[in-house]
Amino acid sequence: MWRLGRVGHKAGRAGYSLEEFRLKRREHEKALRQARRDKQLVSKRLLLNEDEVQQEAPMEFYSDEKDVVSLFHKLQHNNPERETHLKTLTQFLRDPSAQLHFIKQENSIHLLVGLLTGSNTRFRFQSLRCLHELSHSPHPSMASACLPATPYLLTYLSGQSTRFTELCLYTLGNLCPDSDIVREKLLAQGIIPALASCIENQKHNMAVVEAVGFTLSQLLQTKEASSKIIPSVLASCLPPRLLAALIPDQNFSLGAAIECAWCLHYLTCSSENNGALLACGALLPCSTLIVSLGGAAAQGNKEDGLELLVCPLLRCTANLLSSRTPDETRSRLSDVELAAALCTLLQTYAHTRPALARDSAWVLNNLTAQSSLFCSALLTLNLVPGLLQLLPFSQGINAMILRVLANVAHKKKDFCIQLARVGLLSSLLATLKMADHEVLILSMDILYMLLASHPQVVEDFGRQGGLSLLETFQYYSEADVRRRAAYLLERHLKDTGSGIESL
Repeated sequence: MWRLGRVGHKAGRAGYSLEEFRLKRREHEKALRQARRDKQLVSKRLLLNEDEVQQEAPMEFYSDEKDVVSLFHKLQHNNPERETHLKTLTQFLRDPSAQLHFIKQENSIHLLVGLLTGSNTRFRFQSLRCLHELSHSPHPSMASACLPATPYLLTYLSGQSTRFTELCLYTLGNLCPDSDIVREKLLAQGIIPALASCIENQKHNMAVVEAVGFTLSQLLQTKEASSKIIPSVLASCLPPRLLAALIPDQNFSLGAAIECAWCLHYLTCSSENNGALLACGALLPCSTLIVSLGGAAAQGNKEDGLELLVCPLLRCTANLLSSRTPDETRSRLSDVELAAALCTLLQTYAHTRPALARDSAWVLNNLTAQSSLFCSALLTLNLVPGLLQLLPFSQGINAMILRVLANVAHKKKDFCIQLARVGLLSSLLATLKMADHEVLILSMDILYMLLASHPQVVEDFGRQGGLSLLETFQYYSEADVRRRAAYLLERHLKDTGSGIESL
């Protein structure tokens, strides 16, 4: 769910109308954004005990209704075996059918809440484990059943036990997606201030920061996020704390960074104006971390889970860039290393994770659409040949790379000449033979700008067989393609008779 920075075309100023295509493109992008917004990415987490983490897989218990009822009645009595019964119930509640059997018992949740709020610390922890198992249930009705426990879970976020706080956070995060009523109650009970206070008090504990990020990301994906949740989040201390998790220092935690980056992504794609995040200086830590990740990728670092951070970080950065003016972008992002890092990530993931490669190209598009500095960086750092090698890739990668090249060509005629020198003409002759309509249109747009830049480019284009290729488009079924081909032929014929200067 990212927004595309507009790409101006030099050809548009020469009577080479692209308005019809731009309209179709805007409608297509609008549909894509809506589809991503509608597709909820919520998930549930099960926080295991230390002994379960050491096992290859947690033990599973299957019980019938009679076992659950019997255990429930035993728990109603305060006897020496009560803690053992609670542990057994925790194991039982990993079975979805046992979860339903349990909540059917009258006052079953109130029993757990009573133990949760009691003075016995062992009972409190085990009852919280039971509630956590219930929150992880696949049954949507379970969230409403657990509603009586939510005010106490929020209260305990300010407790001293890190493990207990984590468990409360993941339980709350699991309960958020399934029920509108539960979310309304949590918002009324002050979940946003509670999360803000928790992350502020535990800002050096990366496990708690990660858990806060998970719970917040669950809330930010809900349908009422834009109207009811995001304003409260932006008004709190949460944004600076989320950004702090992205700083690659000695306290850096991949898990915390991933969760906080997803939160920032949901904030940027749900807000029409990202002024509050930009005012916090959000672009700097995002771009700095992208540079670090690009450096790691260049060294062959394939740490598990690294791509889970790359994805939201790229999308968040792209959204923030689309909200900036060109002058503001230059003042915040003057480091050309960012362009190199994006190209490295693009090349790293092109074969294995095309979506991440496309996202990398999208950020590069938003950068080059606004700033001649980054366009120049692609040329001076000799990054364009690497981009040209990726033009045969499909799944939107080649289209995004062509948009980046169009941005560069649009900035200066001198950039067009440099693009021709590094082999863009021959690459365009290849993309003009592709079946993808978007790739074809973009290739023609770039070609028009190249041909208008210098007579030598026109001659080179004809020498490489470009004229005969353009003539074949006279019979193309798409009117916009035929029209562009006619403009290009006219451009070619106009310039072939002119004097040729040395490039």
